[in-house]
Amino acid sequence: MREVTPSAESGAVMNRRQAAKVRTRGKVLASARELFAERGYDPATIRDIAKGAGMSTGAVFANFQDKAELFEAVLAEDLHRVAGEMKAAAQTDGPARKRLSAALAAGYRATLDHLPLVQAVVSRGWFHPADAERRAREAVKPLTALMGDILSGAAARGEIARDADLDLIGGMIWTAFVSGFRRAAYDGQDLKALTSTLERQIDLIFAGARQQQAQLSAA
Repeated sequence: MREVTPSAESGAVMNRRQAAKVRTRGKVLASARELFAERGYDPATIRDIAKGAGMSTGAVFANFQDKAELFEAVLAEDLHRVAGEMKAAAQTDGPARKRLSAALAAGYRATLDHLPLVQAVVSRGWFHPADAERRAREAVKPLTALMGDILSGAAARGEIARDADLDLIGGMIWTAFVSGFRRAAYDGQDLKALTSTLERQIDLIFAGARQQQAQLSAA
């Protein structure tokens, strides 16, 4: 029989503990995501999240400092998933307007079933501290970076002016995209209606950028 040294045995125990911690964290996140998506932020309690995960509240607090940190972790995971789906949808031929529309429609498709979670993100964005805002912006960066890449391609191909303010254009399109969730929540607009409106908004923004460039060139 192979002799097990204390260090090897200790390492094996640590690995099992780490694996158990990862499983526990995953269960807590899954339960929290379900409750946040169903109820929003405030009504989803740590007690209910723990119950949904099949564990004690102590196990939740062993992995997350408080509900706010747990919410941020859920948001970060979801944004990573959404960014992947948007990036995949953007891998299509055609002009930048078409790629932007496809990517943002994928963003709607991935999140419309969880509107209370989206509403919680927006509402908490008005009240969380500055460090939480910085983390939220960092989590959103893959989405806005994708839009920036598409717009850069549009400028390179002459679909918009080469010296267009891409940050400004991207910010306008992002604002238009986010505003769609409000119409989904309060006006009952579905994916088709939201995407149709967003496509018209993108067309207007692109047309405005081209017109501005024409005016500057003629001046």
